[in-house]
Amino acid sequence: MTGDDEDRRVGRRPRVLKAVGLTLAGTLVLGCAAAGWAYWHLNSNIKSVDINSALGDDRPAKPTPTPSASQEAPLPTEAVNILVLGSDSRSGKENQALGGGSSTGARSDTAMVVHIDAGRTAATVVSIPRDTLVTRPSCPLESGGSTSVAYGAMFNSAYSVGGPVCAVKTVESITDVRMDHYIEIDFSGFAKLVDALGGVTVTTDEDIDDDDSHLTLKAGTHHLNGKRALAFARTRHGIGDGSDLGRIGLQQKLVKALLEQISSTNLLTSPTKLYSVADAITGSLTTDTGLDSLTELMSLGQSLKGLSSDEVKTVTMPVVTAPSNPNRVVAKEPAASELWESLR
Repeated sequence: MTGDDEDRRVGRRPRVLKAVGLTLAGTLVLGCAAAGWAYWHLNSNIKSVDINSALGDDRPAKPTPTPSASQEAPLPTEAVNILVLGSDSRSGKENQALGGGSSTGARSDTAMVVHIDAGRTAATVVSIPRDTLVTRPSCPLESGGSTSVAYGAMFNSAYSVGGPVCAVKTVESITDVRMDHYIEIDFSGFAKLVDALGGVTVTTDEDIDDDDSHLTLKAGTHHLNGKRALAFARTRHGIGDGSDLGRIGLQQKLVKALLEQISSTNLLTSPTKLYSVADAITGSLTTDTGLDSLTELMSLGQSLKGLSSDEVKTVTMPVVTAPSNPNRVVAKEPAASELWESLR
């Protein structure tokens, strides 16, 4: 090799290294830009309602949190109560396709009070039947003014007349339990979430044949995609006595199945799946302003990392047939009050 050849190779090295460096730098910039766009997109997906401002101080007292052993705890550990609503909104083409009807507006087909114990390692999910007759309190309206007090009103009418604010106020009035947060998920978002997770596996003890939800299943174990999982959650007339209590039983099975699917899916090993799940969740959520950012939702999720599906107890608010209407129910006392007392 001549001296000239060696000089040329030495001269090329800085140019090659510079090209590699520029390529790596460009890749990092694009990666950071993509990550930044993804965060912005997921964050902007979330819709929120300022429930605290709307309701003011006319609410059950907020419990004083027990001090943690470490004053520098990076994640919250105190007990928390979350009202979770499943909304059967018919707005938008996707919701209309999944809703199976032509009605407008939205109703709260599913209502669950999720109580997470202090330490965040155990939880109780209490379902409130939509057909429960309650005293619906006066609720502030976004347009101004307020609704009238309604006696013997169906529980799910609170959402219809006053949205999330009235739903929260009604739950607090019948339970005397302060709702720390509010989460609402709609039809299409739930189906997308199940699909993003790869489906869910559920077991039913009896055959299901429901013309309204368009679901037919033989008794046994089934792996459901998003559309069928949604039909499973909406099934009422094809199981048991056709009441809302039968549907609640299926919904509670579905909650367990979702938790098990999430815990068995290592999302961190697949950025694509992780993003798909995050996009499905945030794109279908309406929350209170305390959970309306990706950072706040991630903090809540991380605080629950010690919570397994085995430590989640599902129950239904004790009810009896309403004296005024055999197709409606009312809270069974003192059992209902004792249940809510245990969550304060």
